[in-house]
Amino acid sequence: MFVTYILSKIRAYMRYRETVRELSQLSDRELDDLGISRFQIESIARQHATA
Repeated sequence: MFVTYILSKIRAYMRYRETVRELSQLSDRELDDLGISRFQIESIARQHATA
């Protein structure tokens, strides 16, 4: 059970990092088209990782 918990946390962190990386690669114009400000990237990634 503990191992399952740790693995789920690792997977969530990996999803978070991947989302941050992908959104960070977008230009400001592309982010604006999506309705995202650059300062929101980490927050959005955190929400995505826990969903």
